[in-house]
Amino acid sequence: MTQPRDILDRAADLRTDPDVIERLRSQPETRVVVVRDGRLRVQSGAVLRVDAGTVGDAEWALLGRDADGAALLLASVPVSADSIDTAPDETWLGLRDAGGRLSAYETELFVTAIALAGWLVDAPHCSSCGTRMQLQQAGWARRCEPCRRDHFPRTDPAVIVAVESPDGQKLLLGANANWRGRMYSCFAGFVEAGESLEGTVHREIAEEAGVRLSSLRYLGSQAWPYPRSLMIGFRAVAIDEQEAVADGAEIIDVRWFTRDEIGTALAGDGPVGLPGESSIARSLIRHWHEESKCGALSERSESK
Repeated sequence: MTQPRDILDRAADLRTDPDVIERLRSQPETRVVVVRDGRLRVQSGAVLRVDAGTVGDAEWALLGRDADGAALLLASVPVSADSIDTAPDETWLGLRDAGGRLSAYETELFVTAIALAGWLVDAPHCSSCGTRMQLQQAGWARRCEPCRRDHFPRTDPAVIVAVESPDGQKLLLGANANWRGRMYSCFAGFVEAGESLEGTVHREIAEEAGVRLSSLRYLGSQAWPYPRSLMIGFRAVAIDEQEAVADGAEIIDVRWFTRDEIGTALAGDGPVGLPGESSIARSLIRHWHEESKCGALSERSESK
């Protein structure tokens, strides 16, 4: 079965071949995506692919098949690597820089490369005994021989929530202390052990913004490899907008914004800064802003 053209074919069927990386590196039609310090090269709106022979010292993995069926490898190179080209440092882009200018397919390729490269570099040793592990499954697993345990790239689930007023006419956003009041965004937090996604939504919003919620609705998700998150996006309605108050630690301010104010902010004209184009936070904010009044979430059937 072929993959849709906007979804990366990860070629799981090739991962059981222990020699697949070396075999593909020797084939001239193979393409390589190079990651350096969480950054990739982007050229003409696409992730730059290079020939395997141009890459020096690297950690290698199989990314999959490109949209036309060509094999795609990942090469995670040291920060000081100069074996790719002599392009200046500023042409190596992170997801926040490049995400807004890439297609859905190129964005998935970009994020997958960053996430897998980060794991290859950061987790070479067994967490139980400290032994350096052997790569398996074409770079998607590691094996600790003394412990006889397999290790895989880790993904940490986190929720992110756009909270609207009971009448559907305002959106609640918060300013994180790290941003020093320069930007407002949706509320987010990691799922704790033994906690459901819905439970995390209620807990995080109560902790950060003081409001109780109804009408939770899942909208979408986004892989966010900083360092290994999966952001799971929700919309919800505040039961009482007067309850909103910042926790004063992580969130230094919360504000209700009208649709007009959000529209102005999305256009870059204030009253506050919003998250960048590549983030699911901005997508949630834009989704709320563009939704017509007659389709407001608070007017729909509730699933508490």
